[in-house]
Formats: sequence, structure tokens, C-alpha cells
Amino acid sequence: MGTVGLFYVGVVLFINGLMLLGLVEAKAAAPLNLFVGAFQVIAPTYLIFTANGNPAQILAASGLYLFGFTYLYVGIGLLTGMDTTGVGYYSLFVAIAALGYSWVNFALVGDPAFGVIWLFWSFLWGLFFVLLGLKHEGLTRYTGWVTAIEGWVTAAIPAFLLLTGLWQAPGTYAVALAAFGIVVFTALVPVTRHHEPRGGTPTRTARPDLPAPAG
Repeated sequence: MGTVGLFYVGVVLFINGLMLLGLVEAKAAAPLNLFVGAFQVIAPTYLIFTANGNPAQILAASGLYLFGFTYLYVGIGLLTGMDTTGVGYYSLFVAIAALGYSWVNFALVGDPAFGVIWLFWSFLWGLFFVLLGLKHEGLTRYTGWVTAIEGWVTAAIPAFLLLTGLWQAPGTYAVALAAFGIVVFTALVPVTRHHEPRGGTPTRTARPDLPAPAG
């Protein structure tokens, strides 16, 4: 059940990334955030109630709420047009908590691939904090690209491999993911850097609480 939810997390991250890039209108992304957010709250609740006191299953399920609440928070915000500061500072909490879940996967579970994936999520939610909480709008395009890419490499693809029984070399995946993240996310910095047009007026980038720029 958690793996199915992970697959659809990939979908919502991809759509939210496109929204930040100005390719999807904010209110059009809201329903998917609400659908996936609701699932990511229902699924861990079911897993905890059926865990029979298994601490490993309860721990694994507990992390899902971090993301379920994020998507519900974002979906409601997109529909109501409320200020993004709240979800931004909530994202700071998620970014810190994700470091703990990363350590658990490395040290206790023995799944280095998901240890790296949790680091990816910590980085992404840290970007959400800077963009939405601290209002550093110059990071909008960079965050959009990272969000869309992480939708595939941290959620949709791993979930598909798990569902098909092909997730068999977590050590190899961990190295590949780490190398991919360092190379790609570093290369995106100069590509997405905020530029000013010749007239000296800063270009406007898309934000979740603002309409996408025309043209």
C-alpha cells in the first residue's frame, strides 16, 4: 500500500514541479495534491492500525504523514490563495525530520538507496522552505526542476521497481542516485539562475501563489 502511494507521490511532485515552472496553472494542480495528500494520510493510518505493534512497520508508516500533510496543505493553499509562509515553515520541519529517516534507512534498515532518497527529500523540502517560507523567489525555476526530477527518481521509478520485484540492488541504486543528484542538481544551478533582461527589470518566475507569466 505504501509503495502504491509512493508511485503517486511521483505524479504529484512532477505536476508541482511543472507548476513552479509556469507550465501548469496553480488551481489546476490543487485537486491532485488533495487526492494524493488524502491517500498519504489514509494509507499510513491503515498500516499503523494493522501493524500489530510492529515497530518497524509503524516507523515506516509514520514518515508518510510528512508528505501527506504537505500535499493537503499545498492543495488547500492553491485553492484558497492563502500565504505560503505556513507550508514553507512546515517544509523546514519535514526537511529536518527527513534527515532522521535517512539515518534510519542507512543504520537500522540497511537500505542505503532509500537512505539517499530521504536525503533527496530533505534537500527538496529545504528548497520549499527557502522558496515558500523565506520568499526567495529567485529559486523558483531551480526548485521547479528539482521537484519535477525528484518525482521520477525518488518516487515513480523506485515504486515501479518495487512493485515489479526489480528493486534488488539497493547498494548500486544508492551510488547511482547519489551521483545523479550531485551532477544534475549542481548543473541546474547556472542553468536556472535568475537573469535580468537588458532593460534591467528582473524577469518574473512562476510561484504557487501567483499566476504564471504570460508569453
